[in-house]
Amino acid sequence: MSVSAAELGELLRRRRAIFPKSYLPERPIDRDILEQLLENANWAPTHKRTEPWRFQVFHSAESRNSLGDYLSEFYRQNTVPEAFSEEKMIKNGENPRRAGAVIAIILHRDPTESLPEFEEIAAVAMAVQNMWLSCAALGLGSYWSTPKAALEARDFLALAPNERCLGLFYMGWHDMPELPGKRGPVAEKTIWR
Repeated sequence: MSVSAAELGELLRRRRAIFPKSYLPERPIDRDILEQLLENANWAPTHKRTEPWRFQVFHSAESRNSLGDYLSEFYRQNTVPEAFSEEKMIKNGENPRRAGAVIAIILHRDPTESLPEFEEIAAVAMAVQNMWLSCAALGLGSYWSTPKAALEARDFLALAPNERCLGLFYMGWHDMPELPGKRGPVAEKTIWR
């Protein structure tokens, strides 16, 4: 099956960040859909075929509760009293519980460091874009979050020395109306030579 350039362009322009507050927690995401999303992520471009993306999927209610507990507790322990918000702490814990799944996005650095780290980070970002576009095609809401708790989740995620978490990818069926995109003209960002 081929996709026309017009269909691809429409999908790219329709992709949005849909936040957990709009998710329908009573509607789970089937594992086969998650496997399809991960397979699509796996086909991202990768220089020297290092395939630097790794994923930890929080799908079961138990694992999402554990993630929520971790995020709340990290916020409680690492926020200075004058900046602390009970509401934010609760939200940190509730977001994974509202989601149908949360995927920890992990950079698995080439052990030989055969290419610059930024190239592997870019490859991981392209894998996430593949998932995000796949979610948009399915009508599934998604959002890439990079809280300090995720970026410092080495122990919680039991990461190897050559790995680090680049954030959390939240997903859920949602009731958000389709909103128009907001982008400035590409002509203002382009120099032709």
